[in-house]
Amino acid sequence: MTDQMILNIVRDSFYYVLLVSGPILLVSLVVGLMISMFQAATTISEQTLTFVPKIIAVFLTVVLLIPFIIQKLKYFTVQIINIISTLR
Repeated sequence: MTDQMILNIVRDSFYYVLLVSGPILLVSLVVGLMISMFQAATTISEQTLTFVPKIIAVFLTVVLLIPFIIQKLKYFTVQIINIISTLR
């Protein structure tokens, strides 16, 4: 295994981590920002108001993106298995 192969595996790993977690984090960020603006406009400072909608939004995002996540992780796993099989 060469240094270039290791760098490619690490690069691909970071890529797939960002690809899978990025949309979920983005939804959480947008929902949190909207709730913060709502709280600033109404001067409501309830802690559960920020927590519950984020959890619901993240849950719905994960449910909707499950096929995409599985497809990407399956492809990456097959790539890694193919690389392992070529090693001696």
